[in-house]
Amino acid sequence: MFPIRDTIPSKSPPITTWLLIFANSIVFFFEVGMPPQQLEGFMYLFGLVPARYMHPEWAAAVGLPFNDYSPFLTSMFLHGGWLHIILNMWALWIFGDNVEERMGSIRFLIFYLLCGLSGSVAHLLANPDSTVPAVGASGAIAGVLGAYLVLFPFARLIVLVPILIFPFFFEVPAAFFIGFWALSQLFSGTLSLAYHANVGGVAWWGHIGGFAAGIVLQFFFVKRGNAYRLPSRDEYGIESAWVPKNYWRHNV
Repeated sequence: MFPIRDTIPSKSPPITTWLLIFANSIVFFFEVGMPPQQLEGFMYLFGLVPARYMHPEWAAAVGLPFNDYSPFLTSMFLHGGWLHIILNMWALWIFGDNVEERMGSIRFLIFYLLCGLSGSVAHLLANPDSTVPAVGASGAIAGVLGAYLVLFPFARLIVLVPILIFPFFFEVPAAFFIGFWALSQLFSGTLSLAYHANVGGVAWWGHIGGFAAGIVLQFFFVKRGNAYRLPSRDEYGIESAWVPKNYWRHNV
């Protein structure tokens, strides 16, 4: 399932979401302009390599400073290819605006970075011997998905499901889509631990750590009470889509 859009309108400009997409894009175009050998060194220096911190003797042997913790932050602005960044930024575009609106731009930025850091720590602990750089905004975006699941479980998502060569479009609850995604990450992450894989393709536990952090942290970052607008009808159950327009204004 590939999400096309959600049904909850954003009523204020998602400034932080736009800036994060812009920042990730600028860094990626900087990567694209590097020759392959320089890019590899760049990824090892600014990507998260677990063995760099868990095995400092290995880090010293290959010339990586083991006491530099900046990759926990910088790695979430690096991407390994066009498909990687497009999928990540598309997910941030769809889900980030509504979560940002519930938190406010500054709070959302802090929340996003904390989720990314949580994902990095989870990946480090799950793969302490990995010598492969982990890069991408997936952990932070997984945190956005976790917050979206709690805040908008009844929102509807338009998803694309390719069957053979034919595209089919369906409307599914956000809770179903995000729940299915989370279970797939947990399943794959468990398999990676069971087979002791030296993860290089997907940082499953980085996703899981970011997702769990998003669920927990949103309780501390979401504006409560009158600081937030009245909910849209799509933010309630599906049956609420047919109530009169001003019903919630007079009955909430």
